[in-house]
Amino acid sequence: MIVEKIPVDCKQHFRAISDTLDILSGKWKIMIIACLAASGKKRYMELQRVVEGIGSKMLSKELQELELNGLIRRSVLDTKPITVEYELTAYGRTLKPITDEMASWGKLHRKKVIKEMTAK
Repeated sequence: MIVEKIPVDCKQHFRAISDTLDILSGKWKIMIIACLAASGKKRYMELQRVVEGIGSKMLSKELQELELNGLIRRSVLDTKPITVEYELTAYGRTLKPITDEMASWGKLHRKKVIKEMTAK
């Protein structure tokens, strides 16, 4: 049996992708990031309305993890009742080109699939 040795730069590339996937895992984190990147600060209930389908507990969990990883900032405003806003940090904004590219690819893919389905 021949065992191929994987080049170090390839291993580092795969490790970097794995690290990114670990932080952005699941279907909600990228949607939350894209929402905040597109429209700036959002309150909790605004996020829940915009990110269709996410439950309250899941949104809370995902926001905590994104904050823990330094991607979003949570601000508690001194209002009655207390208002909490979320926004991307400067570090979180570095993900905008990725979410934009994902959206572009998704639009092309959707067109391709629809075209193939209607051609049958």
